[in-house]
Amino acid sequence: MAGKKKSSAKTTGNNIAFNRKARYEYTIEEEFEAGIVLTGTEVKSLRESKANIADAYAGPKDGEIWLINAYIAEYGPGNRFNHEARRPRKLLLHKKQVLKLLGRLKVKGVTLIPLSFYFNSRGLAKMKLGIAVGKKVYEKRDTIKQRDWQRDKARIMRGKNG
Repeated sequence: MAGKKKSSAKTTGNNIAFNRKARYEYTIEEEFEAGIVLTGTEVKSLRESKANIADAYAGPKDGEIWLINAYIAEYGPGNRFNHEARRPRKLLLHKKQVLKLLGRLKVKGVTLIPLSFYFNSRGLAKMKLGIAVGKKVYEKRDTIKQRDWQRDKARIMRGKNG
């Protein structure tokens, strides 16, 4: 038994947080993967899946892209070295991606929202960002109708196969 590593049940699939409202509230035009600058206690808190990106967004500041209003819970044993839970965090992107995003964000009605937060295969914290345009009320209703129809269709197909 010695030499075997125990896998943590909390990090199964390496997913930390999802923005479930994003695809309902916005039309996602393009997705990007970005690294994120974190402190030690933030990483430890993320390993315990204690994060929420539902109210977060990303925006430009001094020619860089920053994640704003993302919640990463304080790490319990962190004591005085703990981080601030909702501090702005710098996102790591290639220069061409940053310039492209800065150009797209100047258009009215376009925003940059986080879609998911995860650890990649190398164990680095990554964030999937989406260039988004807000949906109108009738578009949201269409989304609900399509989702309900897909669910009903799957239910009908299960009934015929069984």
